[in-house]
Amino acid sequence: MPFRNLIHIKCRSNYYPFGGIKRFVFPDSLVPWNTTFSDYNPDEYNSPSLTNKPWADPNIGDPSFNPKWNELDGNINRVSYAGVYFINEGRPLNPLGRTGLRGRGVLGRWGPNHAADPVVTRWKLSDDGRREIDPSTNLYILQFCAIQRKDSGEWALPGGMVDPGEQVGITLQREFLEEALNSLESKPDELAKKQKMVSDFFAGGYEIYKGYVDDPRNTDNAWMETVAVNFHDDDGTSVGKFQLKAGDDAKNVKWMNIDQNLSLYANHSFFVQTAAMLHGAHW
Repeated sequence: MPFRNLIHIKCRSNYYPFGGIKRFVFPDSLVPWNTTFSDYNPDEYNSPSLTNKPWADPNIGDPSFNPKWNELDGNINRVSYAGVYFINEGRPLNPLGRTGLRGRGVLGRWGPNHAADPVVTRWKLSDDGRREIDPSTNLYILQFCAIQRKDSGEWALPGGMVDPGEQVGITLQREFLEEALNSLESKPDELAKKQKMVSDFFAGGYEIYKGYVDDPRNTDNAWMETVAVNFHDDDGTSVGKFQLKAGDDAKNVKWMNIDQNLSLYANHSFFVQTAAMLHGAHW
């Protein structure tokens, strides 16, 4: 389905969750930019925490800021997975339409902000080592590595932002190590073991999504995009048996059963549903 035919929901809540700014509320029919909406006049929010941060863009209008929209701008990727986005009054426009808030909110980049999300899965096993079956579907139960975000308290995938010039594959490994295995606080010998295990395990993977993310941080002029890749431990002898430990931006981590009743951050539920369908597991 074309990205521009989708409707984003989570980035159109009544309030922007990071700053308490009220969004301009309107119906789905007025989301597309090509739909006339003469009364549309949302507030603008640019988090003061971004000021002078070396990893963040300057504000629009800063004389030193001359971004190359829809291009690779030095080592910063300003190309959107959703295709070419429009520029209005020097600002990029969210490719999925209006969000009820101008500015870039708490996002570091104007335009696309690229992330990577590892969907790390294993089969749920009983005490005697057999795969557990859900009685309602008679299908094996798949589990995924879930972290609880510090900022919102919601459960999510252990992903994060792609650094300028960084390959997505490196981001996937780094974020999993930091958030699910607490690599930042590991001793050198322990860290080396974790890095080797994750590097070997992440050598294989299946890309299940690449595109726009309906993220609550999105605004009219800045938005999240991601690449989600499934890494599956089929026999539970690799990552599946490793002791999880929350770190960095995560306050908790655990193996969570994949089920249609999941309520996860942004559209992460869709990613884990896709993984379940890929493996013919219970959903």
